[in-house]
Amino acid sequence: MASIKPFQNEEEALAIGDLNIENRLDRVSVYGSVEFTKDKAGLAQARALKEVVDAVVAALEKEKSLPEHVQVKPTEKVKNPFG
Repeated sequence: MASIKPFQNEEEALAIGDLNIENRLDRVSVYGSVEFTKDKAGLAQARALKEVVDAVVAALEKEKSLPEHVQVKPTEKVKNPFG
């Protein structure tokens, strides 16, 4: 299954259905939607999401001194080079 290494880079992204997961150094963003149908495809999507969430939890639990809250830096908007 596809996964990410949470908080380790600014390049990884993946999709589970229409659910998008983007890795950043200071956060992991999850947005969109996914339907877990009662079939093998739904099970595969549920497992993929669980793998990502488990990796995020494990990465956070490894941190020795997590602050109470971090100020998330806004993403930088750039002009679309294609028009």
